[in-house]
Amino acid sequence: MITLNESLKAWGSPAFNQCFKAEIEQLPADELPLQQGLSLTSYVSDEPFNVTVLAASDEPNLIHVKAGAFYSGIIAGCSCEDDPTPMSTIAEHCELQFDIDKRSGATTVTLLPS
Repeated sequence: MITLNESLKAWGSPAFNQCFKAEIEQLPADELPLQQGLSLTSYVSDEPFNVTVLAASDEPNLIHVKAGAFYSGIIAGCSCEDDPTPMSTIAEHCELQFDIDKRSGATTVTLLPS
């Protein structure tokens, strides 16, 4: 379970977007549904990813954040010694919905349809 305590503290302030971005970008990529968001490649690369806040709103118990995730994927070859396929990365993008519980900071993440 992802907990975004710093983002919760920053909610309603001008620092929220930057705080949210920093907190998400520190997470391991496998805690986000990036693999499911791939459209051009087969695996998420180990390279760092970036997040951009697209929209944020709240209701009595939740903060909703729609964010764009920009990351790299790879098309894995057979890893044979004579495999001519280079391991290069390809840019990927998906949109994610973060729902932050206002009491605990517990956060659920959903991949949005493209």
